[in-house]
Amino acid sequence: MTGKPLQIYLRPDQDQALRALAARQDKSLAELIRHGVDLVLSEIPPGDDPALNVIGLGRSGRSDLATEHDRHLARAARR
Repeated sequence: MTGKPLQIYLRPDQDQALRALAARQDKSLAELIRHGVDLVLSEIPPGDDPALNVIGLGRSGRSDLATEHDRHLARAARR
């Protein structure tokens, strides 16, 4: 697994419970934390996803980009 290192601070009770759960499930702390992050992210309603903020940022003036994007990109690459 390749990932970005991240330092977090847990309360002592969280640390103890997480370590006990990891031992019972034969998983690493990092694996349980990644799973927890995935659960939190899965609860974000699709309309609240910050990645959707990029939609509509640019305007090309073309009405056919959704269907003809490959043709437009090929033409731009030849320039």
